[in-house]
Formats: sequence, C-alpha cells, structure tokens
Amino acid sequence: MLKQMIAAAALLLAALANATVGQPAPAFTATDSQGRTHNLSDFRGRTVVLEWTNAECPFVQKFYSGGDMQKLQAEARQQGVVWLTVNSGAPGKQGHVTPAQANAKMKAQGFNSTAYLPDPNGTIGRAYGARTTPHMFVIDREGTLVFAGGIDNIPTANPADIGKAQNFVRAALADLAAGRPVATPTARPYGCSVKY
Repeated sequence: MLKQMIAAAALLLAALANATVGQPAPAFTATDSQGRTHNLSDFRGRTVVLEWTNAECPFVQKFYSGGDMQKLQAEARQQGVVWLTVNSGAPGKQGHVTPAQANAKMKAQGFNSTAYLPDPNGTIGRAYGARTTPHMFVIDREGTLVFAGGIDNIPTANPADIGKAQNFVRAALADLAAGRPVATPTARPYGCSVKY
C-alpha cells in the first residue's frame, strides 16, 4: 500500500510539473548509464538538448540507422551543447534497457550524446511531458525551455524523408548560436509513445 501511495504521489508531482516553452526548464537529477550523476543545474551557462529515445521504435531507427541523429549530436557538441539522451521506458515495456544495454547500444550505433539517462520511473519524462520517441527539448544557457516538440516537420518513419525535412532542433540551435529568438519554439511531436 505504501508503495502505491508513493507512486501516486510521484505521478501527481510529475503532473504538476509543467515544461512550458519560455519558462524555466524543470529541474532534475539523474544517474547516467555510466553511473555518473547529472543535475540540470550543472549545465547552467550551456545550451542543453534532451532527446527521448527507444531503440525499438521505427521513428527513432529512422534517425539512427543512417547516422543522422549521431551527426546532429556531434554537430551540437562541437558547439559546446550538452546533449542528453533520455529513455523513460519502464521495466518490462518496449524500449527499456539496463545501463549496460544502453552502453552497448551507444557503442554499437556510435552515439555522440553527452550522456544516456535511464529514466525507468518516468520522472524526467513526465516532468517534461515527453510523449513520443523521439521527443526533443532545447534549453538555453539561462535554463529556459526554448523548444519542445518533434525533431522535424515530416512525421514519418522513412529515413528518405530526413533530407527533405526542416530539422527544428538544428534550427533552434542555430538561432541560439546567432543570438536570435528560436523561430519555431514548438512543433507537434511524433513517433512511438513513451512506454511509461
């Protein structure tokens, strides 16, 4: 009974958390797949990208199979951006991985993210309202959420569409680097549902 009450309280707190573009990004502390602890506040003064993932999702595979997500991660990190890949898949659900499995996947697919954050309880995912994989968020140097939504404007699982699409994350990062407001601060997220 106590476990159920704690879980209900966590869900309520998560529901109250509101990731709203133009407002401070919800704070979090997480242990990455390497065992290192990260606080969002540690990255104050740097742009942060949050990428929700599920390696079994065809929409995620669209971006990883040809190296497109890895290339975007590398581009961002070369500009000093912190890129956190988050997996909110619950144990026993599609996409859930252990830290060791996450590390193996990162190595096999050549991830270029700063860290992989397992979120098996869905705490970070619910705080941000992450609904799909991929679901993308960009936080500016002051800790303000400046973009939330789908990675691009062609909501398919077909890798051939990547080259024709407008990549909203790349555009948001370019806007921030140029000192401009993000031109497209929200976009409809698409992909597989996050398996909380």
